[in-house]
Amino acid sequence: MKTSKLKNENNKFTKKDVLSVSGDYGIVNQIKFKGRSFAGASVQKYRIVNTNDVVYTKSPLKNNPYGIIKANKGKPGIVSTLYAVYKTNEKVNASFVEYYFENDYRLNTYLKPLVNKGAKNDMKVSDDNALIGNVIFPLEYSEQIKIVKFLNRFDTLITLHQRKVKYLISTLVVYL
Repeated sequence: MKTSKLKNENNKFTKKDVLSVSGDYGIVNQIKFKGRSFAGASVQKYRIVNTNDVVYTKSPLKNNPYGIIKANKGKPGIVSTLYAVYKTNEKVNASFVEYYFENDYRLNTYLKPLVNKGAKNDMKVSDDNALIGNVIFPLEYSEQIKIVKFLNRFDTLITLHQRKVKYLISTLVVYL
């Protein structure tokens, strides 16, 4: 992967296109997710995030004190300069990267030696330095795709079973 330097200098994107990075929902439109845009007066310096780019947010979360890493599976948009944006190459699949870092232990273990926390709990790591940690990925891109397809099917199956359980519980409550 390579750090992206693309910025919204020509104002192609507006405050309506600002994206948020969520631990639970991935990369989502900020207005749809939070109900409004939290963008500054100008979004000209914001970073452009294209589909299949990978984003690292340096905002700490309860289970991820060094931030999170997600892939943009949706529409292109922009993120604050507090986020790092990465372009994948022909050897790395963005969805595989996201699955790889969904495991909190693996993510925290990867980021901890790279990140220094500042006095205000902010992350002191350059965009490029966030890439220097060691990962164990399949060498073949096709293998990464197979793993992503398998995990996508598994996620779908889990979702279907969760809906079924929810339905069964709701019908059970009616009979009680």
